[in-house]
Amino acid sequence: MMVRRADFLAANRGRRAPMPGFVLLVRERGDGDPAMRYGITVTKKVGGAVIRNRMKRRFRVLARELLPVHGVAGADHVLIGRDGGIERDFSLLHAELTKALGKIMTRPIDPPRHSRPRKGKPQAPRKPGQGPNREPGR
Repeated sequence: MMVRRADFLAANRGRRAPMPGFVLLVRERGDGDPAMRYGITVTKKVGGAVIRNRMKRRFRVLARELLPVHGVAGADHVLIGRDGGIERDFSLLHAELTKALGKIMTRPIDPPRHSRPRKGKPQAPRKPGQGPNREPGR
């Protein structure tokens, strides 16, 4: 199971398969380890803690059931819960995840999404010895 934020951000640079109840992200790690890892995330936009935890429990059961059979060896799999995912029938979610895992490797890697530009004036590059990381005594 994935827990580090950096792993989730790295998975965002991989392939994606949007479905009505969730978005599946898959990124091959390329580290030679054949283990499949999975992560689950549901934002507060979907609902309160009770609803989010219920969605995560459902996704956890789906991942444990389907990833060993249909997952990509040596890859990180991330399920991002969507608004309609909690009302969807479990068998429908099961079918959608099976479909998403089947077509995920036929898709090209999505180009990286650019973050929005920061507000405020752009910062000039710092010279050595300036800023908060400068050496003491200077």
